[in-house]
Amino acid sequence: MSIRHGFYAGWRGAEYEASPDGDQVRIYARRHADGFRQVSPDRYVQVVPLAEVDRLQYVTTHCVWRGEPFVVLGEHDGWLRVEYCGGKAPVAEGLGLELFDRGVYQAWASRHEVEDLHEETV
Repeated sequence: MSIRHGFYAGWRGAEYEASPDGDQVRIYARRHADGFRQVSPDRYVQVVPLAEVDRLQYVTTHCVWRGEPFVVLGEHDGWLRVEYCGGKAPVAEGLGLELFDRGVYQAWASRHEVEDLHEETV
């Protein structure tokens, strides 16, 4: 399962990372395709009208790590960047999580240590 966190749009039979902007949506591809322009070595963008998008949804990946609920923000070399979403600072501190911002606790967790890895879509 790939880790997804952010907006995704269905357009012309494919799914793309997306960024909505009013009545337009920027869609992103990893390789060149017709109508896309390169913005970095492996990132291409195209702006399409929102009316042409089949669906636009916000996807988050969740898991349980060390018995507590987390949102997965990203992945790198078998490690997941997780953010505690249990809302209890003493629990987060007891887990040894890094205080990222006021009330926001994060850590790197081995993908092999997490359970119940699943997506939620809004």
